[in-house]
Amino acid sequence: MALRKIRIWPDPELTIVASPVSEVTDEVRQLIDDLFQTMYDANGVGLAATQVAVRQRVLVIDLDPHGDAKNDPDLVDELTAWGFPGPTAFINPEIIASEGVFSWEEGCLSVPGITEPVKRKETVTVRALDRNGEPFELTAHGLFAVAIQHESDHLDGKVFVDYLSKLKRDVIKRKMIRLKAEESDSGEVAASL
Repeated sequence: MALRKIRIWPDPELTIVASPVSEVTDEVRQLIDDLFQTMYDANGVGLAATQVAVRQRVLVIDLDPHGDAKNDPDLVDELTAWGFPGPTAFINPEIIASEGVFSWEEGCLSVPGITEPVKRKETVTVRALDRNGEPFELTAHGLFAVAIQHESDHLDGKVFVDYLSKLKRDVIKRKMIRLKAEESDSGEVAASL
């Protein structure tokens, strides 16, 4: 497994529409492992391949990244109510049904430090391939449904800030550009030591 660099919006890679995976190979399984490791390292609950500049329709989700559910029955009940089966990889995910609308305060590893309410479908049914290339379908509710929609958007070249007003997007864009400049400056210093 390897950590991959997460692209920060407005990186143009985040606007690319990912291509379907034609065959689930060891390379695709390695990508899945890398996505999980990168997501855990960044303290996230979902990550799409396009966020690490891989233009394939692959995403991963883990709503219990620290394993807290084993010691918290209320969290187990919540994860169960959302339909979350545990860490899940989706290859070529396709949302085939949805219902209800609600608002969820979303954040994104590609837009660090920013959260905003976004309207999403409350329940979604998704069809995908697992890491072995086997087809599956599942129905998700609440946060799990939000995560699937959010990460699927990435595969279609969308970031959650695309749902916000132009004014909010512009403010966030300036913050992200400053953040990238600060990271670039600190990287140059570190590299010169």
